[in-house]
Amino acid sequence: MNGIKLDLKKSGISQKTIMEYKEEVENIHKDLHNRSSDEKDFVGWLELPTNYDKKEFERIKKAAQKIKKESDILLVIGIGGSYLGARAVIEALTSTFYNMLPEKERKYPQILYAGNNLSPNYINELIEYIGDKDFSVNVISKSGTTTEPAIAFRIFREILENKYGIEEARSRIYATTDKEKGALKTLADKEGYEEFVVPDNIGGRYSVLTAVGLLPIATAGIDIDKLMEGARIAQNRYNDPNLKYNECYQYAVARNILYKLYKNTEILVNYEPKMHYFTEWWKQLFGESEGKEEKGIFPAGVDFTTDLHSMGQYIQEGRRNLFETVININKPKSDITVQTDEDNLDGLNYLSGKTLDYINKKAMEGTIEAHVSGDVPNIKITMDKLDEINMGELIYFFEKACSVSGMILGINPFDQPGVEKYKKNMFHLLEKPGY
Repeated sequence: MNGIKLDLKKSGISQKTIMEYKEEVENIHKDLHNRSSDEKDFVGWLELPTNYDKKEFERIKKAAQKIKKESDILLVIGIGGSYLGARAVIEALTSTFYNMLPEKERKYPQILYAGNNLSPNYINELIEYIGDKDFSVNVISKSGTTTEPAIAFRIFREILENKYGIEEARSRIYATTDKEKGALKTLADKEGYEEFVVPDNIGGRYSVLTAVGLLPIATAGIDIDKLMEGARIAQNRYNDPNLKYNECYQYAVARNILYKLYKNTEILVNYEPKMHYFTEWWKQLFGESEGKEEKGIFPAGVDFTTDLHSMGQYIQEGRRNLFETVININKPKSDITVQTDEDNLDGLNYLSGKTLDYINKKAMEGTIEAHVSGDVPNIKITMDKLDEINMGELIYFFEKACSVSGMILGINPFDQPGVEKYKKNMFHLLEKPGY
């Protein structure tokens, strides 16, 4: 099987009900694609897989090679969409214990993260861990004034300058920011940092396939050409305005149908720990896009089978406002077979000869059946395997589904006016001038 496959059999939604949205979806498709060439609109991600800056793309690969040669660590400084997409891809496509591997086995720099919280414990422990290791910084911020990354960059810029001197520190800082304006752009121009662009027409949560995500991803040794190829496949596949043939649009419609049936919490489920941060990226994508005007499906996430031992009871018998979207990975990267034990004290000999992937899949099937019987509709999305092409396709699938879903809901899926409220209160409490 190739690519992403949608399965609505356990959703409780018929094809006939899906097709009632046919005309509305065709109009949304037309509107969305008519806007794609507008540099002032936030839909630049729509044609990004075929319409990206090829020169910058090559510079990203060269910068990744430079970082690999001179640094043990790349410190990615950013918050929200400025780091979640990169972390999602890196953790899905590298060893679970990548950052713990010895340098010779790892082959590429460790990727660490800062600027995504305000914890002094986190920052001090990170400084202690970096110690005398060689490191570079990729600071990602369109404005350069977002509190968390700005503070982290101030701290680690000083450490770099004290460690290497001002000139070498400049060569170890990579700024991904606005192409024309802003505090970070001004500083990068002044100091001569290598710069990459946060496109004006792509919001942060849709930006993983721009330099925002691609520089850290490439530095971790992941093939960004193949990642973009997967996204390009998805761009072509989900360009059909006919709802009958477009599974991306069918998913967007299905979740809105469930929302109208008072299923207002969607749980993204994975059975692969490598996908944990993909879920975190997905939560921001849908939460920030749809949570407006007192509307929207609340996005949650669980890692099964782990969370079956903590959240399983609630999902099975708690409030019936839930539905699940399960990500199924068809082929594992590796597998292991359960062996026979003579004593069989654990009673597991009935599993002898079976692989862990087979057992994991049966756990998934059994859980879906149990939850569906408990009035928790299930949508299943199957990807062939965890690699760059499939991950690129999955990212684009959810980006486009999110935009269409938000437009069906009747909100603008590309702005985020509500996130400014807490900032104003925080700035006032911190006595920031003007607040």
